[in-house]
Amino acid sequence: MPAREHLPQLDGGLFLTDGGIETTLIFLRGIDLPEFAAFPLLLEDEGLDALRAYYAPYLRLAEEHGAGFVLESPTWRASPRWGQMLGYDADQLDAVNRRAIALMEELRATTATAAGPVVISGCIGPHDDGYDPAVQLDADAAQAYHATQIETFADTAADLVTALTMTYVEEAIGVARAAATAGIPAAISFTVETDGRLPSGQPLADAIGQVDAETGGAPAYFMVNCAHPTHFADVLAAEAGSTERIRGLRPNASRMSHAELDEATELDSGDPADLGARSAALRATLPRLNVVGGCCGTDDRHVDAMARAWG
Repeated sequence: MPAREHLPQLDGGLFLTDGGIETTLIFLRGIDLPEFAAFPLLLEDEGLDALRAYYAPYLRLAEEHGAGFVLESPTWRASPRWGQMLGYDADQLDAVNRRAIALMEELRATTATAAGPVVISGCIGPHDDGYDPAVQLDADAAQAYHATQIETFADTAADLVTALTMTYVEEAIGVARAAATAGIPAAISFTVETDGRLPSGQPLADAIGQVDAETGGAPAYFMVNCAHPTHFADVLAAEAGSTERIRGLRPNASRMSHAELDEATELDSGDPADLGARSAALRATLPRLNVVGGCCGTDDRHVDAMARAWG
Protein backbone atom coordinates (compact mmCIF):
# COMPACT_ATOMS: atom_id res chain seq x y z
CA MET A 1 0.00 0.00 0.00
CA PRO A 2 1.49 3.42 -0.94
CA ALA A 3 2.66 5.41 2.09
CA ARG A 4 0.30 8.24 1.22
CA GLU A 5 -2.64 5.88 1.67
CA HIS A 6 -1.35 4.54 4.97
CA LEU A 7 1.59 6.25 6.67
CA PRO A 8 3.80 3.52 8.17
CA GLN A 9 4.70 5.65 11.18
CA LEU A 10 1.06 5.34 12.29
CA ASP A 11 1.70 1.64 12.97
CA GLY A 12 4.30 2.37 15.65
CA GLY A 13 7.98 1.54 15.68
CA LEU A 14 10.72 4.15 15.91
CA PHE A 15 11.05 6.63 13.05
CA LEU A 16 13.93 9.09 13.02
CA THR A 17 14.12 12.35 11.12
CA ASP A 18 16.82 14.99 10.77
CA GLY A 19 17.92 17.76 13.12
CA GLY A 20 18.16 21.52 12.76
CA ILE A 21 18.96 21.86 9.09
CA GLU A 22 19.26 25.64 9.02
CA THR A 23 21.40 25.96 12.16
CA THR A 24 23.62 23.10 11.00
CA LEU A 25 24.18 24.61 7.58
CA ILE A 26 24.82 28.10 8.96
CA PHE A 27 26.86 27.44 12.10
CA LEU A 28 28.52 24.08 11.40
CA ARG A 29 28.93 24.18 7.61
CA GLY A 30 29.45 27.93 7.16
CA ILE A 31 26.73 28.30 4.51
CA ASP A 32 24.86 31.58 4.28
CA LEU A 33 21.07 31.15 4.32
CA PRO A 34 19.30 34.50 3.71
CA GLU A 35 16.00 34.65 5.65
CA PHE A 36 16.91 31.24 7.15
CA ALA A 37 15.97 29.63 3.82
CA ALA A 38 17.65 26.39 2.76
CA PHE A 39 15.66 25.87 -0.45
CA PRO A 40 17.89 28.04 -2.70
CA LEU A 41 20.59 25.38 -2.27
CA LEU A 42 18.48 23.13 -4.47
CA LEU A 43 19.21 25.31 -7.49
CA GLU A 44 22.95 24.74 -7.77
CA ASP A 45 25.17 21.66 -7.84
CA GLU A 46 27.25 22.79 -4.87
CA GLY A 47 24.11 23.38 -2.85
CA LEU A 48 22.70 19.97 -3.76
CA ASP A 49 25.94 18.34 -2.65
CA ALA A 50 25.73 20.22 0.66
CA LEU A 51 22.18 18.95 1.18
CA ARG A 52 23.11 15.37 0.33
CA ALA A 53 25.98 15.58 2.82
CA TYR A 54 23.60 16.99 5.42
CA TYR A 55 21.04 14.17 5.18
CA ALA A 56 23.54 11.29 4.84
CA PRO A 57 24.46 10.82 8.53
CA TYR A 58 20.80 10.77 9.57
CA LEU A 59 19.96 8.05 7.06
CA ARG A 60 22.93 6.06 8.36
CA LEU A 61 21.58 6.43 11.91
CA ALA A 62 18.23 4.99 10.82
CA GLU A 63 19.98 1.94 9.43
CA GLU A 64 22.20 1.56 12.51
CA HIS A 65 19.24 1.74 14.88
CA GLY A 66 16.88 -0.36 12.76
CA ALA A 67 14.46 2.55 12.50
CA GLY A 68 12.25 4.01 9.84
CA PHE A 69 12.99 7.51 8.62
CA VAL A 70 10.99 10.61 7.68
CA LEU A 71 12.83 12.57 5.00
CA GLU A 72 11.77 16.19 5.61
CA SER A 73 12.34 18.38 2.54
CA PRO A 74 14.40 21.61 2.92
CA THR A 75 11.39 23.77 2.03
CA TRP A 76 10.38 25.39 5.35
CA ARG A 77 10.73 28.81 3.68
CA ALA A 78 9.61 27.84 0.16
CA SER A 79 6.16 29.44 0.39
CA PRO A 80 4.82 32.54 -1.42
CA ARG A 81 5.63 35.29 1.12
CA TRP A 82 9.16 34.14 1.82
CA GLY A 83 9.80 33.25 -1.80
CA GLN A 84 8.81 36.76 -2.88
CA MET A 85 11.14 38.25 -0.27
CA LEU A 86 13.97 36.19 -1.74
CA GLY A 87 13.11 37.03 -5.35
CA TYR A 88 11.27 33.87 -6.46
CA ASP A 89 8.00 34.01 -8.39
CA ALA A 90 5.23 31.43 -8.23
CA ASP A 91 6.57 29.29 -11.08
CA GLN A 92 10.05 29.25 -9.60
CA LEU A 93 8.71 28.23 -6.19
CA ASP A 94 6.68 25.45 -7.74
CA ALA A 95 9.82 24.18 -9.50
CA VAL A 96 12.00 24.35 -6.39
CA ASN A 97 9.45 22.50 -4.26
CA ARG A 98 9.28 19.78 -6.89
CA ARG A 99 13.07 19.64 -7.02
CA ALA A 100 13.16 19.22 -3.24
CA ILE A 101 10.93 16.15 -3.40
CA ALA A 102 12.98 14.78 -6.29
CA LEU A 103 16.06 15.03 -4.07
CA MET A 104 14.20 13.21 -1.31
CA GLU A 105 13.32 10.47 -3.81
CA GLU A 106 16.99 10.19 -4.75
CA LEU A 107 17.99 9.88 -1.10
CA ARG A 108 15.29 7.31 -0.43
CA ALA A 109 16.49 5.23 -3.39
CA THR A 110 20.02 5.17 -1.96
CA THR A 111 18.68 3.93 1.40
CA ALA A 112 16.99 0.82 0.07
CA THR A 113 18.68 -1.36 2.70
CA ALA A 114 17.28 0.65 5.64
CA ALA A 115 15.71 -1.47 8.34
CA GLY A 116 12.48 0.54 8.29
CA PRO A 117 10.39 2.42 5.74
CA VAL A 118 11.59 5.79 4.44
CA VAL A 119 8.77 8.32 4.19
CA ILE A 120 9.00 11.60 2.24
CA SER A 121 7.50 14.72 3.81
CA GLY A 122 7.02 18.09 2.16
CA CYS A 123 8.00 20.62 4.81
CA ILE A 124 5.68 23.59 5.35
CA GLY A 125 6.78 26.63 7.36
CA PRO A 126 4.81 29.47 8.91
CA HIS A 127 3.56 32.44 6.91
CA ASP A 128 5.35 34.85 9.27
CA ASP A 129 8.05 34.61 11.91
CA GLY A 130 8.34 31.20 13.55
CA TYR A 131 8.68 32.66 17.03
CA ASP A 132 6.72 35.91 17.14
CA PRO A 133 4.51 36.51 14.07
CA ALA A 134 3.64 40.13 13.39
CA VAL A 135 0.73 39.09 11.15
CA GLN A 136 -1.68 36.31 12.07
CA LEU A 137 -3.94 34.89 9.37
CA ASP A 138 -7.43 33.60 9.99
CA ALA A 139 -8.07 29.98 9.05
CA ASP A 140 -9.46 30.79 5.60
CA ALA A 141 -6.53 33.05 4.69
CA ALA A 142 -4.06 30.47 5.99
CA GLN A 143 -5.70 27.75 3.91
CA ALA A 144 -5.47 29.91 0.78
CA TYR A 145 -1.86 30.84 1.50
CA HIS A 146 -0.54 27.34 2.17
CA ALA A 147 -2.62 25.66 -0.55
CA THR A 148 -0.11 26.79 -3.19
CA GLN A 149 2.80 24.85 -1.75
CA ILE A 150 0.69 21.93 -0.53
CA GLU A 151 -0.90 21.42 -3.96
CA THR A 152 2.57 21.23 -5.47
CA PHE A 153 3.61 18.57 -2.94
CA ALA A 154 0.39 16.64 -3.58
CA ASP A 155 1.44 16.39 -7.24
CA THR A 156 4.80 14.81 -6.34
CA ALA A 157 6.02 11.65 -4.63
CA ALA A 158 5.63 13.26 -1.19
CA ASP A 159 3.84 10.92 1.22
CA LEU A 160 2.68 13.72 3.52
CA VAL A 161 3.25 17.34 4.41
CA THR A 162 4.50 18.48 7.79
CA ALA A 163 3.84 21.99 9.06
CA LEU A 164 6.67 22.84 11.45
CA THR A 165 6.78 25.65 14.01
CA MET A 166 3.13 26.62 14.01
CA THR A 167 2.67 29.42 16.54
CA TYR A 168 -1.12 29.88 16.55
CA VAL A 169 -4.07 27.63 15.93
CA GLU A 170 -5.74 29.37 12.97
CA GLU A 171 -2.72 28.82 10.72
CA ALA A 172 -2.59 25.16 11.70
CA ILE A 173 -6.27 24.79 10.85
CA GLY A 174 -5.65 26.37 7.45
CA VAL A 175 -2.78 23.98 6.71
CA ALA A 176 -4.85 20.96 7.75
CA ARG A 177 -7.77 22.03 5.55
CA ALA A 178 -5.52 22.75 2.56
CA ALA A 179 -3.89 19.32 2.84
CA ALA A 180 -7.25 17.57 3.16
CA THR A 181 -8.51 19.38 0.07
CA ALA A 182 -5.36 18.43 -1.86
CA GLY A 183 -5.67 14.80 -0.77
CA ILE A 184 -2.37 14.48 1.10
CA PRO A 185 -1.92 13.60 4.81
CA ALA A 186 -0.65 16.33 7.12
CA ALA A 187 1.26 16.40 10.38
CA ILE A 188 0.89 19.59 12.41
CA SER A 189 3.75 20.62 14.68
CA PHE A 190 3.31 23.39 17.23
CA THR A 191 6.09 25.27 18.98
CA VAL A 192 5.75 26.41 22.57
CA GLU A 193 7.32 28.97 24.87
CA THR A 194 9.09 28.16 28.14
CA ASP A 195 5.68 27.94 29.86
CA GLY A 196 4.55 25.17 27.53
CA ARG A 197 1.98 27.39 25.79
CA LEU A 198 1.92 28.40 22.14
CA PRO A 199 3.40 31.85 21.42
CA SER A 200 -0.23 32.95 21.03
CA GLY A 201 -0.73 32.06 24.70
CA GLN A 202 -3.06 29.13 24.01
CA PRO A 203 -2.43 25.88 25.91
CA LEU A 204 -1.06 23.14 23.68
CA ALA A 205 -3.87 20.70 24.47
CA ASP A 206 -6.48 23.32 23.62
CA ALA A 207 -4.78 24.07 20.29
CA ILE A 208 -4.70 20.39 19.32
CA GLY A 209 -8.32 19.96 20.32
CA GLN A 210 -9.39 23.03 18.36
CA VAL A 211 -7.61 21.89 15.19
CA ASP A 212 -9.26 18.49 15.42
CA ALA A 213 -12.67 20.01 16.16
CA GLU A 214 -12.54 22.48 13.25
CA THR A 215 -11.09 20.06 10.67
CA GLY A 216 -12.93 16.86 11.56
CA GLY A 217 -9.70 15.36 12.92
CA ALA A 218 -7.96 15.86 9.58
CA PRO A 219 -4.29 15.82 10.68
CA ALA A 220 -2.65 12.40 10.65
CA TYR A 221 -0.91 13.35 13.89
CA PHE A 222 0.57 16.26 15.82
CA MET A 223 4.10 17.13 16.85
CA VAL A 224 6.01 19.56 19.06
CA ASN A 225 9.14 21.28 17.74
CA CYS A 226 11.54 24.16 18.34
CA ALA A 227 11.40 24.00 22.15
CA HIS A 228 13.43 22.16 24.79
CA PRO A 229 11.69 19.32 26.69
CA THR A 230 12.09 21.26 29.94
CA HIS A 231 9.69 23.84 28.49
CA PHE A 232 6.77 21.47 28.03
CA ALA A 233 7.28 18.12 29.78
CA ASP A 234 5.32 19.16 32.88
CA VAL A 235 2.55 20.65 30.74
CA LEU A 236 2.15 17.41 28.78
CA ALA A 237 1.85 15.46 32.00
CA ALA A 238 -0.95 17.77 33.14
CA GLU A 239 -2.78 17.96 29.79
CA ALA A 240 -3.51 14.30 29.22
CA GLY A 241 -6.26 15.06 26.70
CA SER A 242 -3.72 15.97 23.99
CA THR A 243 -1.26 13.16 24.44
CA GLU A 244 -2.94 10.55 22.24
CA ARG A 245 -2.60 12.79 19.19
CA ILE A 246 1.10 13.71 19.61
CA ARG A 247 3.30 11.32 17.68
CA GLY A 248 6.30 13.50 16.78
CA LEU A 249 9.01 15.44 18.61
CA ARG A 250 11.74 17.73 17.27
CA PRO A 251 13.20 19.58 20.27
CA ASN A 252 15.77 22.37 20.37
CA ALA A 253 19.21 21.62 21.74
CA SER A 254 19.16 24.75 23.89
CA ARG A 255 17.09 25.53 26.96
CA MET A 256 16.98 29.19 25.95
CA SER A 257 13.69 30.89 25.19
CA HIS A 258 12.71 31.91 21.68
CA ALA A 259 13.56 35.53 22.47
CA GLU A 260 17.01 34.54 23.74
CA LEU A 261 17.64 32.35 20.69
CA ASP A 262 16.71 35.25 18.42
CA GLU A 263 19.47 37.32 20.02
CA ALA A 264 22.08 34.56 20.11
CA THR A 265 25.14 34.93 17.87
CA GLU A 266 26.65 31.53 18.69
CA LEU A 267 25.17 28.08 18.43
CA ASP A 268 24.08 26.46 21.70
CA SER A 269 24.34 22.71 21.10
CA GLY A 270 23.28 21.83 24.64
CA ASP A 271 23.89 18.30 25.93
CA PRO A 272 22.96 15.61 23.37
CA ALA A 273 22.83 12.78 25.93
CA ASP A 274 20.59 14.78 28.26
CA LEU A 275 18.33 15.76 25.38
CA GLY A 276 18.07 12.13 24.31
CA ALA A 277 17.17 10.99 27.82
CA ARG A 278 14.59 13.74 28.32
CA SER A 279 13.03 13.03 24.94
CA ALA A 280 12.74 9.31 25.63
CA ALA A 281 11.26 10.05 29.06
CA LEU A 282 8.35 11.80 27.36
CA ARG A 283 7.03 8.39 26.32
CA ALA A 284 5.58 8.12 29.82
CA THR A 285 3.04 10.82 28.92
CA LEU A 286 3.03 10.46 25.12
CA PRO A 287 2.11 6.82 24.46
CA ARG A 288 2.12 7.20 20.66
CA LEU A 289 5.40 9.12 20.38
CA ASN A 290 7.57 7.44 17.75
CA VAL A 291 8.79 10.10 15.27
CA VAL A 292 11.85 11.84 16.70
CA GLY A 293 14.43 14.27 15.40
CA GLY A 294 15.74 17.69 16.28
CA CYS A 295 15.28 21.38 15.64
CA CYS A 296 17.47 24.43 16.25
CA GLY A 297 20.97 23.62 17.44
CA THR A 298 20.67 19.86 16.96
CA ASP A 299 22.62 17.64 14.60
CA ASP A 300 23.15 13.93 14.10
CA ARG A 301 24.74 13.60 17.57
CA HIS A 302 21.46 14.60 19.19
CA VAL A 303 19.35 12.31 17.02
CA ASP A 304 21.75 9.45 17.72
CA ALA A 305 21.38 10.11 21.46
CA MET A 306 17.58 10.07 21.13
CA ALA A 307 17.66 6.76 19.26
CA ARG A 308 20.00 5.23 21.86
CA ALA A 309 17.76 6.41 24.69
CA TRP A 310 14.76 4.86 22.91
CA GLY A 311 16.51 1.53 22.81
